Amino acid sequence: MTRNARPNIVLLMADDLGVGDLCCYGNNSVSTPNIDRLASEGVRLTQHLAAASMCTPSRAAFLTGRYPIRSGMVSPYNLNRALTWLGGSGGLPTNETTFAKLLQHRGYRTGLIGKWHLGLSCASRDDHCYHPLNHGFHYFYGVPFGLLSDCQASKTPELHRWLRIKLWISTVAIALVPFLLLIPKFARWFSVPWKVIAVFALLAFLVFTSWYSSYGFTRRWNCILMRNHEIIQQPMKEEKVASLMLKEALAFIERVKREPFLLFFSFLHVHTPLISKEKFVGHSKYGRYGDNVEEMDWMVGKILDALDQECLANNTLVYFTSDNGGHLEPLDGAVQLGGWNGIYKGGIRVPGIFRWPSVLEAGRVINEPTSLMDIYPTLSYIGGGILPQDRVIDGQNLMPLLEGRASHSDHEFLFHYCGVYLHTVRWHQKDCATVWKAHYVTPKFYPEGTGACYGSGICSCSGDVTYHDPPLLFDISRDPSEAIPLNPDNEPLFDSVIKKMEAAIKEHRRTLTPVPQQFSVFNTIWKPWLQPCCGTFPFCGCDKEDDILPTAP
Repeated sequence: MTRNARPNIVLLMADDLGVGDLCCYGNNSVSTPNIDRLASEGVRLTQHLAAASMCTPSRAAFLTGRYPIRSGMVSPYNLNRALTWLGGSGGLPTNETTFAKLLQHRGYRTGLIGKWHLGLSCASRDDHCYHPLNHGFHYFYGVPFGLLSDCQASKTPELHRWLRIKLWISTVAIALVPFLLLIPKFARWFSVPWKVIAVFALLAFLVFTSWYSSYGFTRRWNCILMRNHEIIQQPMKEEKVASLMLKEALAFIERVKREPFLLFFSFLHVHTPLISKEKFVGHSKYGRYGDNVEEMDWMVGKILDALDQECLANNTLVYFTSDNGGHLEPLDGAVQLGGWNGIYKGGIRVPGIFRWPSVLEAGRVINEPTSLMDIYPTLSYIGGGILPQDRVIDGQNLMPLLEGRASHSDHEFLFHYCGVYLHTVRWHQKDCATVWKAHYVTPKFYPEGTGACYGSGICSCSGDVTYHDPPLLFDISRDPSEAIPLNPDNEPLFDSVIKKMEAAIKEHRRTLTPVPQQFSVFNTIWKPWLQPCCGTFPFCGCDKEDDILPTAP
């Protein structure tokens, strides 16, 4: 391979897919023949890691090659760990350079089909400062937010569910006050001025309006479909979006096949509410979640077939991954709606599969630590781009490892954040295969021992956590499930390992610079003047999409 070859690039990213959800990673309850084909014809990574366990910060790191704390795309709060409103004012800063922008400058035609979830507007409804077209993509078709249970009117709300319950209770309590004040007035126990009753009634109305104007219309506000800058469905027809996305991806390949292209296909699968076409319902051994995984695999197959039909496969790098690990907490009664992370803890282990028939050896398996952030310098290298010199790039070029020219990952230390808080450090010793992992903070699982936070729906980054001093240390090269914590009594290197990690943390923190916080309270609240609207606000709604859909098998 030469740097002037400029291969086509197809990036396939699932949403909340567990590393244990694919056959090629050991699952036997779902059928994923197309993704397995990618693995058998390419290179499979077994220690591939997301930079965060939530979609917004992980996707920011993926696109920029940088820890999300460097761009302010992390939250100091447990409530808003990902962007929560399209009508918010936070997003991927415009001074960040994505791999799409690098490749665009190298003559690539770039397209994003699917989920974005990195913000939309800054100061006005239509400024679209964070829009994909302002971050290096020539074409965008998809969902600027993401898929939520709120997007289906019949489903239990997902966004801030427990906060909404508290708001309802508070509103009802306040609304009862004017009615209770009427009792002594009409019973003639004592006189209550009508003005007092009116004030409490007005207060109840204002409290209700202040939160219901956003949460009461989540489906209409957040669940929209766009083509470039235009809203084409509001609210979107969630049962048809995946098929429309696939149609757009195949059309994009057809349009740009004669020039180098980057296609980033960002699935809505396998996020709740697990919407699958009728032909896939009951298709798997693992219920609705398995059905959704198998439909996603079918879509992967359609994209691979298009590359074959256009004779593009040999000169196309195809990469498959997930933005983070499986979300364990979603339940429908006693039935789990989330994925499986295998034996691994933390929600950051993800699939990593590369296929490039003319360059990469088929069937190789790499057991070295790698990161989603590595895609940035890797694509820069193969596309002939130049990495920005004015900022820290945390990712490493994977091509030497993928091609077999190197046997050792260039990552010595990897830092795992939960929001703005550093929870865990991973040290891959340069002189041997040992990988140490130290937990300085761990979540409090509920029920205890389940490995998930079923009570709250998501684990906390601060507050309801356990701090460890000294940290919990594991040798994950020998104990990948982190079953046996090490201490000075059973590990003679304990003190020296911890000392080395603490020196690395100190050095890492020296490279961080203050940046605007995209998850500040002001940025994350819903703002009517920023709400995307097809029509006249607040009467937003339209459907400009046709119904020509790809055919399922």
